[in-house]
Amino acid sequence: MVTAQDVRAVALALPRTEEHLIRDHVKFRVGKIVYVGISPDETVMGFGFPKEERAAMIAAEPDRFFLHRPSDARFNWIDTYLALISRAEMREFVIDAWRMVVPKRLAAAHLDPPPASPRREGAASTRRVADHGDLHRRA
Repeated sequence: MVTAQDVRAVALALPRTEEHLIRDHVKFRVGKIVYVGISPDETVMGFGFPKEERAAMIAAEPDRFFLHRPSDARFNWIDTYLALISRAEMREFVIDAWRMVVPKRLAAAHLDPPPASPRREGAASTRRVADHGDLHRRA
């Protein structure tokens, strides 16, 4: 079963994330934008989720996904029970919600693997030429 501590560990590992306690709800946000929230009893996790996909998600699995507060319908948001999701699902939901609120460049730099070192691949001279050409095209 996923716990609030599990969610906290994933969220706080993401750049620019801050944890706040707001009306007894634990909220993780970047700046002023909340992307994950945990209910006071630590049974429900709400997270940023595309509005255009929400109805299908709720219709497909209404026991697992819902909107706890009808007022959340105007936001990119969905709720789930922590007991009904796996750690892998939770991690994916939290990271995807975080990606919705940070600059694309930050998300890419943090989550995409760095390019392999050309020296280890044995293609140093080819790599340098390709990089040099790229600089000219961008200028």
